[in-house]
Amino acid sequence: MIMAVAERLFAERGIFAVSNRQLSEAAGQGNNAAVGYHFGTKTDLIRAIVREHSGAMDEIRRRMLAEHDGSRRVRDWVACTVSPITEHLATLAAPSWYARFAAQLMADPTLRAVVIDDVLDSPTIRQAIDGLNRCLPGLPAQVRVDRNDMVRIMVVHVCAEHERELADGAGAGWDETATSLIDAIVGLLLAPVTRN
Repeated sequence: MIMAVAERLFAERGIFAVSNRQLSEAAGQGNNAAVGYHFGTKTDLIRAIVREHSGAMDEIRRRMLAEHDGSRRVRDWVACTVSPITEHLATLAAPSWYARFAAQLMADPTLRAVVIDDVLDSPTIRQAIDGLNRCLPGLPAQVRVDRNDMVRIMVVHVCAEHERELADGAGAGWDETATSLIDAIVGLLLAPVTRN
């Protein structure tokens, strides 16, 4: 209950605008120290929320990696990074909050670093990134880093906006969002590199 309430309140108000006491009260906990008792720090609570969702995404990604094993197509590997997110978001009860929670999380440099380290520790993420990198051998290292940052920002914020649209009763399904994201990311990754 604490995790579900935290995800919603963090998404609505921002992570540091919500105190552990507010989380405990909103979750119906009589003890104002319930968050600390069950999770430790706020960062530990955030990690628990991310890990809960990451596990489901890893299962989807594992299936997709098996389907695309050995592919030399950029689109296949981009799909292995994007589709697990959108497929998982499609399974959440409406209104869902995880994409908007992730957008709040990515806005904080310290928490972003913690979560990115945790996510990049996933074997399925590493396998998808390795497959993508094999398809882009000529992309200079700094350009690769810059474009990966752009991709991360695009995925997080497009998913958050789509989740908001769905909560408001508008927007197409997650499949359409995934296709649009994959198209845009493939174009970004394959765009020419201008050298000065």
